[in-house]
Amino acid sequence: MAEQAVKQELFVYEGTDRQGRKVSGEMPGPSDALVKAMLRRQGINPTRVRRKPKSLLGGRRKKKIQPKDIAVFARQLATMITAGVPLVQALEIIGQGHENPAMQEMVGAIRAEVEAGNTLASALAKHPRHFDDLFCNLVAAGEQAGVLETLLHKIATYKEKTEALKGKIKKALFYPTAVLITAFVITAILLIFVIPQFEELFRSFGGDLPAFTRLVIQLSEFFQAWWWAVLAALVAAGFGLREAHRRSEGFRRGLDRLSLRIPVIGGILTKAAIARYCRTLSTMFAAGVPLVEAMDSVAGATGNSVYGDAVRRMRDEIATGQQLTVAMRQTGLFPNMVVQMVAIGEESGSLDEMLGKVADFYEQEVDDAVDALSSLLEPLIMAVLGVLIGGLVAAMYLPIFKMGTVI
Repeated sequence: MAEQAVKQELFVYEGTDRQGRKVSGEMPGPSDALVKAMLRRQGINPTRVRRKPKSLLGGRRKKKIQPKDIAVFARQLATMITAGVPLVQALEIIGQGHENPAMQEMVGAIRAEVEAGNTLASALAKHPRHFDDLFCNLVAAGEQAGVLETLLHKIATYKEKTEALKGKIKKALFYPTAVLITAFVITAILLIFVIPQFEELFRSFGGDLPAFTRLVIQLSEFFQAWWWAVLAALVAAGFGLREAHRRSEGFRRGLDRLSLRIPVIGGILTKAAIARYCRTLSTMFAAGVPLVEAMDSVAGATGNSVYGDAVRRMRDEIATGQQLTVAMRQTGLFPNMVVQMVAIGEESGSLDEMLGKVADFYEQEVDDAVDALSSLLEPLIMAVLGVLIGGLVAAMYLPIFKMGTVI
């Protein structure tokens, strides 16, 4: 259903309203007949409805809707509602002003649902790929309490903080991965194309080659003969890991447990999971969502199955009357400082504020840890590259250094 909503086409219509005035505009829909029906429900008698030509869309290609687009959408909608702009008009302005046609169509579909009398929460729920249960539940709570703009501001802040945290994690992993891939490509080029030229030169000289040089030449011959098999194995391994991560829950859990034990990287991922837990729970609690109900959304937002399972166990304990602080302590996953801050928040009645402060602290910790990791990895990676590439070059020049004994 979400896929159909996203893939709706854009139609241009002309018609008359209840006062007989000519009106025109654009509306997304799966067909012109359904667009005409929606227009009639709005009091517009359509005289002409046609698909909007692609040339009128500026020739722009649809790009995938990114999480940051949803964060910007929430912030824009909150700002407009706070300024007194009606919801339907605010959605129309946001949709028409977005550069991504896919986002335009989705916002247009949401606007059409709201115009038809549905709630904003139900309209968003029809696009679960982009609006999760947390987003829809908070919007529903805001609509019921009459504080939609306040909740939208909280959602926007939550989305912005979460995406910033994800960006920091990607930054920590991207640099070493990119350098290692580059090192592998350079090594493969040397083994397949450069070293064979030296091999022919050494064969013409005669004489025994150093053991290190012979080892490198044998490795080069292996790569020349089986480079396609090595490449296929790497591609198959990457594809297999991706599919296993997507399809196997056991594999994901094992990988999540392993990732938390990796030196340095594990510490960053642990702090990120704690930050997401605190940020999500703070947002849900501030919106008035009951603690037990909020824990399901919190478990999914931690980003790690180890913490997700722990939060679900905490939910069951809280449902039996256990305090949040005691449930957190029993998991053994939360530092003492976090537990103590939550305890203070429970006692003082400012749990959402304390959780927000903890989230701010750990987000800053992740930022500092990423910077420290980058500083640590740069010389380490340079040393690995120096040993790897320098070793190949040295292996090729060792016989030249001994050439005097051969001649």
